[in-house]
Amino acid sequence: MDRFQEMQIFTRIVEQRSFSAAAEDLQLPRATVTNAIKRLEQRLGARLLERTTRVVAPTLDGQAYYDRCVRLLGDLAEMESVFSRTAPAGLLRVSVQSTLARHVVAPALPGFLARYPALELQISEGDRLVDLVREGIDCVLRVGNLQDSSMVGLSLAQLEQVTCASPEYVARFGRPQQLEDLDRHEAVNFVSSATGRPYPLEFMRDGELRQRTLPGSVTVTGADMYTACAIAGLGIVQVPRYRIEAELRSGGLEVLLPELPPPTLPVSVLYPQSRQLSPRVRVFVDWLKGVFAGFEPAKAAPATRPRRRQDFH
Repeated sequence: MDRFQEMQIFTRIVEQRSFSAAAEDLQLPRATVTNAIKRLEQRLGARLLERTTRVVAPTLDGQAYYDRCVRLLGDLAEMESVFSRTAPAGLLRVSVQSTLARHVVAPALPGFLARYPALELQISEGDRLVDLVREGIDCVLRVGNLQDSSMVGLSLAQLEQVTCASPEYVARFGRPQQLEDLDRHEAVNFVSSATGRPYPLEFMRDGELRQRTLPGSVTVTGADMYTACAIAGLGIVQVPRYRIEAELRSGGLEVLLPELPPPTLPVSVLYPQSRQLSPRVRVFVDWLKGVFAGFEPAKAAPATRPRRRQDFH
């Protein structure tokens, strides 16, 4: 076993916090992984990992060695990709925000896989914030303003949002003409996974952000249920326009207060800043740029907001 393979084994153990999980991820026998670390620690003359019955964690020396291993392995992958004429191959693990996965990414995937037939995609669909390093995920596609300093983010698009409700709701409660009219209305409230409290409705008026928290008989935690409740006439919602174009055309939903639009939502692809982009990730990120380049530009300008919606559209 060469030293680079030992480095790969060591970094995966640190990232997975487990010998067994690292062995499974690298498709190696558990004994091979254990013996590799024993040889590595003996050669370096330092203890790199603290082992308990529940978790494995790097020592101070181990953390310093891990940081250097990540850079060296990234440099090696980068160098080989420069000189290699072969197409990217192997397993690419990505996590994609749920509604973007269905509405934008999945319809375009046949073209990507036709272009890179040696790639195998493993896609997890979800809205939660993930630990990319520990879970072995190469990159994530998310909607919202993410504040994780350990991640490198590339902005792909700005999603136009609209305030809307069903015709049945408008018939019962009336059509609001200004923000003050919302005092007589109800919302389908979407709960923040971070705070456990509902997000307020947000509006841009004269270049300033205005917020309204409305009562409502239904509170949800998922994007599909959020929209479904609005269609059922249970309250006002704010969603990206692309998700409800069909309902707007059919009359299932109506836009409210169009002159007071919500702020736009950024779409970003993120990956750990401690890693260099592998050829597999690079071609996927470049492909995403192309997919979203044809996305209809948002009509409303982004705004700086005191509270930020994350990962639910």
